Amino acid sequence: MRYEPEILDEDEDDGTMPASLEALGEAVIGHRIVSVESGVAVPARWGVETATVITLDNGKQVRMVDQGDCCAFTTLEAFLLHPERVDHMILGVGTTDGFTRWHIFADAGDVVELTVGWSCGNPFYYMYGFDVTVVDPSEPDSGEAGS
Repeated sequence: MRYEPEILDEDEDDGTMPASLEALGEAVIGHRIVSVESGVAVPARWGVETATVITLDNGKQVRMVDQGDCCAFTTLEAFLLHPERVDHMILGVGTTDGFTRWHIFADAGDVVELTVGWSCGNPFYYMYGFDVTVVDPSEPDSGEAGS
């Protein structure tokens, strides 16, 4: 394990951040990353949202949508793609610095590093964490919310 699992205080997080990390891991582990784009408009249940889109070697897109409600939020502030490592299969995901640095890594090291801002707000009344979905753009209606 490249990164030790972080344990947050129960007053700081109710399991939302580890669940977001787990969803990201389920989507990317075993694949290679072809590209990463931020600020991409994607269909949503109530119109259009912006997402960070990670395109995988199988053509599927992993969409990470920021969440926020009142004083709680999770937002992807920046990412750093290491293009010299994109030919390596993703082996895992991890976090450091209290879930503010996310790492998508291969055997050669981090392929993508994410800087994440987040707060549970007034625990735990409001929505936070990433909404992570995987879509296949080649399938009809795959871009719809909830698919």
